[in-house]
Amino acid sequence: MNQMQWTRRAFMYATSSIGAAAVLGRIPGASAADGQALKIWANPGVHKVGAKDWSAMESQGGISIAATAKSARADEAIQKMVVGDGNKLFDAVTDNGGGMEDALASQGAIVPLDTSQVPNWKNILPVYNEGGLAAHTIRYEGQVYATPMISNADSMAYDYKELGFHPDSWGIMFDAQFKGRVALQNDFGPTLTNMAIYLKESGKIEIDNPSDMTPKEVQAVCEFLIDWKKKGQFRTFWDGFQNGVGILASGEVLMSSCWEPIQIIANRKTGDKADIRYGTMKEGHQTWNNMIMLTRGGRERGADELYYNLANVYLSPWFGARTLSGLGFAPQMLGVDEYIKAHPDDFAPDVQEIVLDILTRKNARFAVTGNAWQNVFPTHIRAYQDWWARLQAA
Repeated sequence: MNQMQWTRRAFMYATSSIGAAAVLGRIPGASAADGQALKIWANPGVHKVGAKDWSAMESQGGISIAATAKSARADEAIQKMVVGDGNKLFDAVTDNGGGMEDALASQGAIVPLDTSQVPNWKNILPVYNEGGLAAHTIRYEGQVYATPMISNADSMAYDYKELGFHPDSWGIMFDAQFKGRVALQNDFGPTLTNMAIYLKESGKIEIDNPSDMTPKEVQAVCEFLIDWKKKGQFRTFWDGFQNGVGILASGEVLMSSCWEPIQIIANRKTGDKADIRYGTMKEGHQTWNNMIMLTRGGRERGADELYYNLANVYLSPWFGARTLSGLGFAPQMLGVDEYIKAHPDDFAPDVQEIVLDILTRKNARFAVTGNAWQNVFPTHIRAYQDWWARLQAA
C-alpha cells in the first residue's frame, strides 16, 4: 500500500467512526490561555515529568503551557484535529499511537518542522535519522512532522518470586501448568500484534507482517487464542491502567501482557510479597512511540518558537532520565545514562542501579529482530474488530 492510500484510508476511517459528533465540539476543560502560553492537547500522565502539574516542564522550556488532558482514541483525535475545532484550540498535539502523524499531515492538520530550531535534536536516537528503523514514525513524504517523546517495546510482566525463572518467550503463557493465571490486554492492537509476532517467529502460523495482517492471518491468530480461552488458560483480559496493576499486585495472575509502567507500579505495591519483573521475549514485541506535533493553527498563531522550546525539553536528558525512572518509558535521546550518573542528588546510587538496569533491559528488547511497529490503522481493521469481538464472546 502506498502512502496516499494509507492516509486516505486512515482519514476516512477516522471521520466515519461512530461517535464522531461527540468530538467535533469544544472539549470540556480546555482553558482560554494567555497569548504567550503554548496550548497543548496531551496526556498529563505520561507526557510531563518533574512535578504534578506542568511547572517543571515550563521551567525547563522557559515557556508557559496551557494543557488540556487528552484521552481520546486515535480516530477521535484525528476527527478533532481535521474536521473539528482542534486547530482553533491547540498549538500542539500529542499522538495516540503509530500512524496518526501520517493521517494528520496528509490533511494539513499539522505542519513540517525545522529541526535546526531544536538544539537537542543533535542528540536524538540514531533510529530516527533518515534510513533508521523509526525514521518513518516522525516523517511524512520525507519531511519531519513530529518530535518523539517516549517509546517502548511492550512485553510481559511476571512474578519472578513465584515462577522462579525469567520467561524469555510468549509461549510460557500457553503452558498448561499456568492455566487460569494468565492475563492479556483487552485491546486488539497490542494483543494481536504481540501474539502474531509469537506465532510467526515460532513457526506456528505463516504471517507476513504482524503489524498489518490479512483477514486470514487475523482469523488464524484469533482462533488460536479462542482455543486457549475455551481451555480456561486466561484469567482475564484487563482493561485500564489500575486493573492492569491490580491483577499483578494482588497475585491474581502470574503473568500478563502489559505496558511497562503497569509492571513498575505493581511491583511497588507488592512490597516483599512478590517480585514483578518485565521480560524480553525472544520472538519480539510491539514497539511504539509517542510524539508531539505543531498544529496548523499553532503556526498561524506564531507558536513555532514555543513549540520548539518544548520539543527541546522532550529531547533533553533531563526529561529522558525522569520518564525512564518514573514510568519506565524509553528516552529518545543519547546521553541519559551519563546524565543519571552525573546527578546523584536527583538519582541516588541505589536508584541509579535500578534505572540503568531498566534501560539496559529495554535496549535488549528493542534489539530483538522479531519486533513490529504499532499500527493503529491496519489495512483490514474491520477483520481485527470482528474477530476480536468473537474472541471476547468465546
